[in-house]
Amino acid sequence: MTKYIFVTGGVTSSLGKGIIAASLAKLLQARGFRTTIQKFDPYINVDPGTLNPYEHGECYVTEDGAETDLDLGHYERYLNTYTSQANNVTTGRIYQHVINREREGAYLGKTVQVIPHITDEIKRRVLLLGEDKKYDIVITELGGTVGDIESLPYIEAVRQLKWEMGNSNCLVVHLTLIPYLRAAKELKTKPTQHSVKMMSEHGLLPDVLVCRTEEPLNDDLKRKVALFCNVTQDAVIEALDADTIYRVPLEMMTEKLDLICLQKLQMPTGIEPDLTKWKEFLNKLRYPKTKVTVGLIGKYVELQDAYKSILEAMIHAGAMNECKVEVVNIHSEYLTKETAQDKLQKLDAILVAPGFGSRGIEGKIDAIRYARVNKVPFLGICLGMQMACVEFARNVLGMPLAHSTEMDPDTDQGVICMMEEQKSITQKGGTMRLGSYDCTLLPDSKAAAIYGSTAIAERHRHRYEFNSQYEKAFEEAGFVPTGKNPKTNLVEIVELKDHPFYIGVQFHPEYKSTVENPHPLFVAFIGAAKVAQEQRNAATKRLFEKSNA
Repeated sequence: MTKYIFVTGGVTSSLGKGIIAASLAKLLQARGFRTTIQKFDPYINVDPGTLNPYEHGECYVTEDGAETDLDLGHYERYLNTYTSQANNVTTGRIYQHVINREREGAYLGKTVQVIPHITDEIKRRVLLLGEDKKYDIVITELGGTVGDIESLPYIEAVRQLKWEMGNSNCLVVHLTLIPYLRAAKELKTKPTQHSVKMMSEHGLLPDVLVCRTEEPLNDDLKRKVALFCNVTQDAVIEALDADTIYRVPLEMMTEKLDLICLQKLQMPTGIEPDLTKWKEFLNKLRYPKTKVTVGLIGKYVELQDAYKSILEAMIHAGAMNECKVEVVNIHSEYLTKETAQDKLQKLDAILVAPGFGSRGIEGKIDAIRYARVNKVPFLGICLGMQMACVEFARNVLGMPLAHSTEMDPDTDQGVICMMEEQKSITQKGGTMRLGSYDCTLLPDSKAAAIYGSTAIAERHRHRYEFNSQYEKAFEEAGFVPTGKNPKTNLVEIVELKDHPFYIGVQFHPEYKSTVENPHPLFVAFIGAAKVAQEQRNAATKRLFEKSNA
């Protein structure tokens, strides 16, 4: 039967449950086990699609169009396999299902309660991915921290599953913190002990403890943790702070996290993990031959998780180009025509990020204008592509009032407008154009050369599109739609002629970039940044030599 591993967290949030879950899954996958990961989030939102990025980081979109937690991005980047709607469940979705069933009369007049009805639905969702025997191991990450009120039904559901399935089929990995007090020069285990005690009060004990720490754990300290937390000493795993999240799988392999889990699940351990490709990537990442500077123009730059997939895609592309990508966050709300030269002149490339709403829009347009005029490599994603169209219409086509009807509903020069099928929609959650759609590329386009194909499929998350009535005017001026949806004729990619690298995409290429398969658009974008830097350095050198002649 399919085996189940649960990853819980204690002491504090943001310890990295998603990275530990993904690292364990990667090691198990590298041993030949069919492995997947799912995330259970305790908030009452049905999904994170309506959440402000400041609240919960980016909203990650799967192939089948599910708006999910950003941890699913880590799962895909590590495992190099797609996730789906079934891989992310929220308390809101659980309660919505139970309430709908109650309205249908499915509970035959019973009083609907947290136990057994909510916990039964949680258990059903947990087991869903393992029903068709597609996976040998299903890892479930429980969001939140042990002790949170909203987490209690999940802890109870896991307790019941362990009792029903037995310890050899169901395992709990608890991620906790062992803080280092610099004044006392001592590691403290008490927070971990309290976290495990709190979990045990609800009838659930961890099988494995993964301890986040700044300093190494000696054997005496591991023995102490094992004794007072009721686990075997070999099940106390050290998780030192790493210089990159991509090193964590190797550290967990050194600590034998995968081995101890397999032993407790009574599964074969003979095959050693094959992480050859992973190590090659990590070697390129840690020892780059050069460095480029990319400006990330966005409105949520204070929170790195708001653009998590973009940042990770640039790391992947940097390793492929054997260069370090230094990202400079530039808040579009404070960028103007007057400050653009000063803030952007030292950049090797400019990426204008996706987003919603009018705040910071003019700053994005100013950044795009700078990239266009100064021949700086440019990549615009979703809203970034749309604002590239607005900027070109205003400053090249002579349409001073050009805008998106999202920001200016009354404009009569709406080069970006709401999609026809979106106009009758009133509910916000899960109603955008979501998921993977086909795109056909012009054979002689830069995009086709980058992808090595004229037929691609990419993931989307938007309501607005390029207004096709302006297509001819744009094309005649050298701003060419080079990618379109074959069914709807929706413009998916635009390119500017006579520019070293200027591409805008309506979709989100960052969602499909993984360690083993960096996205070709990002690889080409970082490659263009390298060329731009080399040309600028050569020009500076010639100027220096001329002045000294």
